[in-house]
Amino acid sequence: MSEKPFRPYNPEQMLLMPPSLSDWLPEGHLARFVSDLVRTLDLSAIEEAYTDPRGQPPYHPEMMVKLLLYAYCTGTYSSRRIAAKVADSVAFRYLAAGNEPDFRTISDFRKRHEAGLSGLFEQVLRLCKETGLVKLGVVAIDGTKVKANASKHKAMSYGRMQETEKRLRQEVKNMLAQARAMDRDEDARYGQDRRGDELPAELARRENRT
Repeated sequence: MSEKPFRPYNPEQMLLMPPSLSDWLPEGHLARFVSDLVRTLDLSAIEEAYTDPRGQPPYHPEMMVKLLLYAYCTGTYSSRRIAAKVADSVAFRYLAAGNEPDFRTISDFRKRHEAGLSGLFEQVLRLCKETGLVKLGVVAIDGTKVKANASKHKAMSYGRMQETEKRLRQEVKNMLAQARAMDRDEDARYGQDRRGDELPAELARRENRT
């Protein structure tokens, strides 16, 4: 029988060189934009909350903020789903840079720093509005479809500015409220320490699946 004309496919193939996640992510990807943007933010209020040198060092706040911001702006609010995406999504793995915080760590970070995160997210959405990016992922920055050149060069009245700020605060409030609600519901459904997508014990080990 002649060999079929398929492209080579070998899931077990070893790579000669360690892969770079950056090479696997398109240049114009939203995750790159979020990463660059978060680097410009002042995270000192969150960083200064970590003063106890005992125990395991915490995950870097910059990484955690990137994960939450990208997740919420692409419609992922569940801490369990965020943790799962860190394991199987190139964009999330790129932002995590090899770290793998579990869902409880992600949820606890959001709870502990919700006030600070709210302010940071408002800064991000405000910057996107000012630069003409009226939509970031699935999050509408401004209900009005203002063109970039108009939003940059046309003076905004004080009243409209106040209304825009109010919308941004409400958008951030809605994101965090949805994240709280999803984590609360999933904790009640699966338990505090379970993801809810674990394989049965008899299938968890690879040798038992073959």
